Amino acid sequence: MRSALTDEFWRGYRRAAGLHHDDYDVVAFGDSPGMATGLAELVVAGIKRATAGLVRQFGPGGEPPPVTGGYVVLLDGADRPRAIWRTTEVRVGPLNSVDERFAWDEGEGDRTRDWWLSAHRRFFERRAAAEGFQMHDEIETMFERFQIVWPPEIADNGQLLDGAVRK
Repeated sequence: MRSALTDEFWRGYRRAAGLHHDDYDVVAFGDSPGMATGLAELVVAGIKRATAGLVRQFGPGGEPPPVTGGYVVLLDGADRPRAIWRTTEVRVGPLNSVDERFAWDEGEGDRTRDWWLSAHRRFFERRAAAEGFQMHDEIETMFERFQIVWPPEIADNGQLLDGAVRK
């Protein structure tokens, strides 16, 4: 999903942070342009700092799995880059192992564990129906937390990179 727009957005961050690589992934949240834009807006607003996906969607033939310290360019529903995040934590566990803190950090709905489980069950059930697998509460899930590093006006704690503070 890299494009001229994502490359340009990344280069702005790379220059500002003094990086010398182009190692980044590109992600749009959800399963529709409207959902992608709505969730990207939560990130930009400083509300959403976590995400979750089924382990089965990552790896060969799927999306690259998140790695602690990895960079991600976030797209909205129109494929416009909105932010760059750096992954701060990755945990794999059953869907129903989500805790209240993670549900809060994901920033959706009323930010409770009950709301999170209900919404993610519905979302993953749509995927299961489309892809022909069995959805259940023990399904292996990738829980990821992140901090925003770009653009500067929404970067968390003024950080461009670990230890590099925006001036």
